[in-house]
Amino acid sequence: MANLKEIKRKIGSVKNTQKTTNAMKLVSSAKLRRTEELAKRSRVYAAKLTELLNEIAQKMQKANEEGLDNIYFKEVKKPQTVDIIFITADKGLCGGFNAQTIKRVNQLIAEYKSEGVKVRLRAVGRKGIDYFKFNNVDLNNEIVGLSAAPDYAEAAEFISEVSQAYINGETDRIIMVHNGYVNMISQEIREDQVLPVDPSKLDLSSVSTSELEVEPDDDDTLLDALVKRYVEYSMYYSLIDSLAAEHSARMQAMDAATKNAKEMVKTLTVAYNKARQEAITTELIEIISGMESMK
Repeated sequence: MANLKEIKRKIGSVKNTQKTTNAMKLVSSAKLRRTEELAKRSRVYAAKLTELLNEIAQKMQKANEEGLDNIYFKEVKKPQTVDIIFITADKGLCGGFNAQTIKRVNQLIAEYKSEGVKVRLRAVGRKGIDYFKFNNVDLNNEIVGLSAAPDYAEAAEFISEVSQAYINGETDRIIMVHNGYVNMISQEIREDQVLPVDPSKLDLSSVSTSELEVEPDDDDTLLDALVKRYVEYSMYYSLIDSLAAEHSARMQAMDAATKNAKEMVKTLTVAYNKARQEAITTELIEIISGMESMK
């Protein structure tokens, strides 16, 4: 009977776990829908911002025979210092979501260090911060809470400090790494060069058809302002994209956990029924043996 009680207790425990994981799956699903809508609206804004930046950059490139001469576009072929901004979640229970980002960051660190490049890490999200601190890796910046609740003002403040280091010549390149949202069942690691602005993202060779007119003296000022907004919004959008991917990964993980719990309940129920039958059979044998001994 003690064995039966233990199995029954386990069944009850697994069923409670199943209810919890199913509830977490539903919560993540609801959060994903909201974040997905926000990401769609953000993509439209980002596309318009990139289009305008492209337009101004084209005009400046045509005005300067040597090409686009702006600090935000000057690529250093052999960087001495690289800043890596990486985004992870503040919480776990989302499968390999955080591990994939950390793995890519470690790969980048190894690649740059093999070339003699100094790497400085700037972390967003508790899981990534905890990992690198546990491994005694220094972090230049760290912020908790922003990846769980993206806020434009906080994102802009965070990236502005890194951008200023680039302007001051303290770093030659700024890379952003995060696990991005593809669809409800998949995510992918996204690695973007924030500064200097990657010309491949802008179609600087295209012919401008815009009627936008800008005074020559204002070109640099306007371009600088646009790049600043472009960088800030890149940071903000990456946070939203990462959050959507996090909810997607957690929804998958909780769905898998719910299914596993269901299968475990089935297995335990079979074991319980088998043990119960064995107990009944043993009792019957004892009764029959007792009756036979009385004859």
